[in-house]
Amino acid sequence: MSKFILTLFSALLTVISLNAQNDPVVDSIIKFGKADNQAMKHLDVLCNRIGGRPIGSDAYQNAEEWTAGKFEEWGMEVIMDDAGELPVGFNRGPWFGRLLSDNGFQLHFVTPSYTSGTKGLQKGHVLIEPMTQGEFDRMKGKLKGAWVLVGGTSDGWPLDYSDKGAHRRDSIKKLNQEIELKNNDIRHWNWEHKKEEQKEMLEMVKEPGLFYNEMKEAGILGIIQSATLPLKAYSDRKNIAKMSFDNLPTVPDIKLDEHQYKIIEQMAKERQSFELEFDIRNHFNPGPIKYHNVIGVIPGTEFPDEYVIMGGHLDSYDVATGGVDDGSGATPAMEAARLIMKAGGKPKRTILVCLWAGEEFGLLGSTSWIERHKDKLPKISNMFNRDGGPLAISGISVTEAMMKDFEKICAPLNSINPDFPFKLEKREPSEKPKEAWGTDSGPFAVEGVTTVEFSQKDFYGLDFNYREIWHTERDLYTKSIPAYQEHSAIVTAVVVYGVACLDHLLSKEGYFLPEVKETGKKK
Repeated sequence: MSKFILTLFSALLTVISLNAQNDPVVDSIIKFGKADNQAMKHLDVLCNRIGGRPIGSDAYQNAEEWTAGKFEEWGMEVIMDDAGELPVGFNRGPWFGRLLSDNGFQLHFVTPSYTSGTKGLQKGHVLIEPMTQGEFDRMKGKLKGAWVLVGGTSDGWPLDYSDKGAHRRDSIKKLNQEIELKNNDIRHWNWEHKKEEQKEMLEMVKEPGLFYNEMKEAGILGIIQSATLPLKAYSDRKNIAKMSFDNLPTVPDIKLDEHQYKIIEQMAKERQSFELEFDIRNHFNPGPIKYHNVIGVIPGTEFPDEYVIMGGHLDSYDVATGGVDDGSGATPAMEAARLIMKAGGKPKRTILVCLWAGEEFGLLGSTSWIERHKDKLPKISNMFNRDGGPLAISGISVTEAMMKDFEKICAPLNSINPDFPFKLEKREPSEKPKEAWGTDSGPFAVEGVTTVEFSQKDFYGLDFNYREIWHTERDLYTKSIPAYQEHSAIVTAVVVYGVACLDHLLSKEGYFLPEVKETGKKK
């Protein structure tokens, strides 16, 4: 037999051997994922049928029920994991506003959730907030029925009217009162020494809503603050703990397009005659309102008490629909689960598909689960979390100790779509964090759980900008990219299933740097 024939025969044996090693479940996952991928269908329901989903809202409860129903439909076990409760619920309705003048226009604004709406359509004049007690005393009669422009630029959070915030403002008022007295002396000196170099006035300490409580008692309609575009609106996390249905916020907190704010501020400075009108339908429900992590379970056949976790957070802010943050994480995880089930996957260890609650309220759902399941943490092979936008998975970085496992698991990934090549790279050890970072993998990492995550890339050059969308009014279904979402769902399914089918847990060797124990000082 010639050398060429021997070489060809050897190559054929290699191909046959590799094909024989292919897991038919993985082949089916890829086949079904390419032919009938439903990642965007799930996202459509979550964003356009259910909508923005802060915990405590009807929309979040609808999302819980719908996702649990889909897991059951696909043949999975479902855990409605009780993660906590809020004293009241919140639902957002429509909101409208107009400048009423000769050159009036529609107002572009948002309000944070768990803040007050208007009492129907309300209109009133506009004032600029007082900075000193003297200013407040001069205008307090005019504050009734006014919209008040407050200083600063909104970062999305509501004005802090908590006891702590009120105490801080009281301290600033005292300081400004002292500054005002000194400025009176400076004015007097400058008047008596007109021919000499004039002394500069001292600058007041600026604090948005400095006389908030006094203005509220005077009967203002609401406060208005300048906000950069795109507009952001978060939740009133500082005050919700003390809310009850008999003690709800009463002053609308409006974050107005900075360009419109400047126009209105100038008109107010010029004491022009004009009004603003708003209709803001922010509604509350009597509590307590429970919220749940929705967990789909694919039981392990050999190691049922060992786990691979994948998912993202189910909640979102509600001035948009959470299409990117984190619909682009939750729905590919859902689709990955559906593909595994449709392909007949029977993993050796249990796969938990975790749709976390209250991430936007401070990682509430994931933190709660960890606190109640400390015994499971050493048995988690990896926690895969997707919360970084709708780009295509482009690779993964793993430790040297994990490399052989991932070489085998990731071998089929470059056959899915040649446009989206997958790179397996080496990860260097990192320090174990002492505090959780700002997504649901953070609390797991603090506990020493490995949280190897996928890298992502904008392969088609679509100029995607996560910061433009993150937590803003633009966080919509249309900002997610179908080809990227669908590809990421397939890759996630293949890798998670592969990790779950290993005959061992992933090695933690070299994942974290050795911890340095603090030593006490010698006496």
